[in-house]
Amino acid sequence: MRVVTISATYGTAGSHIGPAVAERLGVPFVDRAIPSAVSQELGCTLEEALVHDDRAEHGLGRILSSAMRLPTVTFGGVDMYVPGAMPLAPEEFVRRTERILKETARTQGGVFLGRAGAIVLADHPGALHVRLDAPLNRRVRQTATFGEISERAARKIIEDADRARTAYVRHFYRADCTDACLYHLVIDSTTIPVPTCVDLVVAAAEALD
Repeated sequence: MRVVTISATYGTAGSHIGPAVAERLGVPFVDRAIPSAVSQELGCTLEEALVHDDRAEHGLGRILSSAMRLPTVTFGGVDMYVPGAMPLAPEEFVRRTERILKETARTQGGVFLGRAGAIVLADHPGALHVRLDAPLNRRVRQTATFGEISERAARKIIEDADRARTAYVRHFYRADCTDACLYHLVIDSTTIPVPTCVDLVVAAAEALD
């Protein structure tokens, strides 16, 4: 079963490339199912789980600032009050996330987006680890185009996401997610067309058989 991890900075089309690669390889695309599975294991709401997830907008910032002690969560970028919300230890959320990543990789394979997959699955036999990255200005333009928003708004979203995802890896793994040594393949998906990026990742994954 093939396993591919994708670390994608915001604006590099990871949410487009990941599913396309998974379809070509015939394995699941594993992204949104992770916080849902963790929330079921921990007996908390999906909204509470998303507060701790590195793929949820603004989530990690709330962890590191201890805002998760308050009865509010961020869901879809909107603050909401959750009656009776209880503190959820971020370390426990990350530990459960790691377990689900490893178990899914072992039993089903898959294309895993984010959540320090290249570190968590570093020792998984035959796994391909991919990094999608590009200069900020090109990521801003691509985000503005895909999202049909202004470049100013796109820049704010990207800067917030970059800080949160970098902090997630640094805080929980004492690593730098921009370190090319973590990956087998680093692609600028703002310059190389998305279909070509998919071809490259699929070819590299198949070459590891």
